[in-house]
Amino acid sequence: MPLQKQQYQVHGLTGQFCDASRELMYRRSIQESVRLEFSFAVSVAACVFGMFAIADYYLLGLTREFYLLLTMRIVVVSICLLVALVVRRWGGNDYRAWLHALPLWVFATGIILIVPLRPESLPTQITAVVVATMAFYLLIPNPLTVVTAASLYLNIGFLVAAVLFASLAPIATLLVALLLIMGSVVGFFALLRLECLQRKQYALLQEERENNHQLHKEIAHRKSLEEQLRVVAEQDALTSLNNRGHFIKLAKDLLQHSQTHKVPFSLFMIDVDHFKNINDTWGHSHGDWVLTKIAEVCAESLRPTDVIGRFGGEEFVVALPDTSSSDAQMVAERLKKKVAELSLTEEMGKLRPSVTVGVAATDSEEADLESLIKRADEMLYVGKRAGRNQVVVCSDVVEAPDSPVGNK
Repeated sequence: MPLQKQQYQVHGLTGQFCDASRELMYRRSIQESVRLEFSFAVSVAACVFGMFAIADYYLLGLTREFYLLLTMRIVVVSICLLVALVVRRWGGNDYRAWLHALPLWVFATGIILIVPLRPESLPTQITAVVVATMAFYLLIPNPLTVVTAASLYLNIGFLVAAVLFASLAPIATLLVALLLIMGSVVGFFALLRLECLQRKQYALLQEERENNHQLHKEIAHRKSLEEQLRVVAEQDALTSLNNRGHFIKLAKDLLQHSQTHKVPFSLFMIDVDHFKNINDTWGHSHGDWVLTKIAEVCAESLRPTDVIGRFGGEEFVVALPDTSSSDAQMVAERLKKKVAELSLTEEMGKLRPSVTVGVAATDSEEADLESLIKRADEMLYVGKRAGRNQVVVCSDVVEAPDSPVGNK
């Protein structure tokens, strides 16, 4: 049997979960409703029990037996009402079996004591015992074990009192015993069925909640995987910048937006100078570290609206919406300066990192991203051929890419 089924298995005789911890959880889940129902049912039963003092008066008059019965009824009603008040006001979330069982035993004792005080009313009392037994099982909420113990005490005590004080004949005793047994059996199995149904309903509800919880966890896990896949698809693994494909997508949207609003758009290519020498001298791990540091500096030098990506190898590409060529040149110069100020490890202390930047700008509605990237790349190689560590700018006024007009 699966573990979950074992936890929700119900005992065939007690109507409780076989798993003690699961039963405790169930009792706590219904404690609030049981507390209110119990206090209300006990209060009503106490009032009904007390009302029979009127019948005692008409049958006995102001006799010693009447006063004894009246005293007994007052004590029973007082104790039951007190217990109902305590459970309602201060019951809390902890189930106290003795406190909930107390009214049943008090009622049973009161009913038994009526027999020696009013033996002539035995036929009426038999009916009262059967009704009380059914009320114990069905009206006053309590665990089946608690109710069964109180019911046995009531039936056996009443039968003994009837034999001792009402001189009940053997045949009549047998008939009364059968009647009481029938009432107890009907009440027992009715409550047992009710207890089992309630716990099965609770088990189904808990199972549904657990399934929903698992479903939410699965959804969260899938979303996490989707986010990881998205990051892998859009982000460069080394520098955490946009990869080439995602940069192209974002930059096209920015260029289209700039063209729609008729504002300038700039783009520049960045190349790390002498990067092959870094790899050859200090190894690829140090080269990767330098790339990540330069990527951080580049990202920090840009506005939130700018987009940067790793174009490949030691090259980066930046799109700057609503930025003229002169403004783009200022950004590139600032970026170049910050790269030169990078502090490296002690073993690379002699290295002074630098970058060459090629800038292309446009305010034309017909320009496309590919041509801008090509022009910026051409400016980049102009700067590299001119000695590196510089910024070269090209704008729409340049007609021949082989002889660019630039600012260095």
